[in-house]
Amino acid sequence: MFGKKPQLKEGVHVFSVRKNGDYNDFIFAVISGVEGRKVGVNGVIVNPVGLKNKIEQGKAGERSIEILQHPTPDNVVLALIYRVEHENFTDVLDLDKDKCDLIPPKVYAMLDGWIRESLPEFINNVLSLPPGSERDEARRVLKQRMDTLVDKNLKRTLYSICRSLKILN
Repeated sequence: MFGKKPQLKEGVHVFSVRKNGDYNDFIFAVISGVEGRKVGVNGVIVNPVGLKNKIEQGKAGERSIEILQHPTPDNVVLALIYRVEHENFTDVLDLDKDKCDLIPPKVYAMLDGWIRESLPEFINNVLSLPPGSERDEARRVLKQRMDTLVDKNLKRTLYSICRSLKILN
């Protein structure tokens, strides 16, 4: 019932952030090595440019600003419905100054899959188009993409978000 407290070691999944201007980019990674207060990680870094643009245009509220200033593994998926830029990330985190939250493997797989499957692009296509045939086509493409997902947690999260955004009819 009571297990050991999780600790930083090779193979553990982590969430971190990197300052990028006024806001933070998100890092989802796997620990590749630990030496004292330094942790080597391999994963992906995500720049939520779409949400940053919405804030600059005055089209986003306080919650969006909060997500970009104080991201957590729980709230970043809300930033991932808009366009993002991402790249592979390999670096060393300093535990004395870098955030390094442990995340469950299922959460890591969901977040990593969300980015690697280009889901922000599909969702953003639907949200950015005016009602009409182009938007219907973008919705059809997103639904088709959803139906081909293998990861059950990723699929469940995507369906939940699409329902809350009223993308699904």
